[in-house]
Amino acid sequence: MSSTKSERSNKVVAGVCVAFVAGMVGMAYAAVPLYAMFCKVTGYGGTTQRVDQYSDRVLDQKVTIRFNANTSGGLPWDFKPVARDITIKIGETAQAHYTATNHFDKPTYGRATFNVTPDLAGAYFNKVECFCFTDTTLKPGETLDMPVVFYVDPDIVNVPELKDVKTITLSYTFFPIEGAKPVANAPQAGDLKTNEKTDGNLGG
Repeated sequence: MSSTKSERSNKVVAGVCVAFVAGMVGMAYAAVPLYAMFCKVTGYGGTTQRVDQYSDRVLDQKVTIRFNANTSGGLPWDFKPVARDITIKIGETAQAHYTATNHFDKPTYGRATFNVTPDLAGAYFNKVECFCFTDTTLKPGETLDMPVVFYVDPDIVNVPELKDVKTITLSYTFFPIEGAKPVANAPQAGDLKTNEKTDGNLGG
């Protein structure tokens, strides 16, 4: 009898351990998308917001948006913003352009991530159109124009830590991805405010 109880107890303990390990593995797989969702909703870590409509309110207060570009993982692209910065009114919809050129003798594939600094501003930096998280293919020597359409939510002035912010930096980093992917079609935006000043030396 004692031996039977001991075996049952061992089986219960083993079952609990297996369930615990399985639960931890499941949580590990779920952690990344859940964290991404959390960042998207809250703007945590400088994650910008994706919206489907333009701002309906423009303030008589200006902010300068700086643009940063990087590549990682040995991706052989010359990736940069066409303009280093643009000054707009808060709530004003604007358009900026990045370009990427493949310097390799074969097609290469990349995908961009992004963030905004200061981090808290991410919740108020709204992108209407962008190329982020799109699998992008560049042929040898090909250059792709990639516009970003955005505005800064006027509610940013109601946040004590951000009401006096004068500069927001939008940074993109392209990472290499494996295999043949569909060529990304750069979104075509309307006649929006752009800045013609170029800076060909901007890197990271």
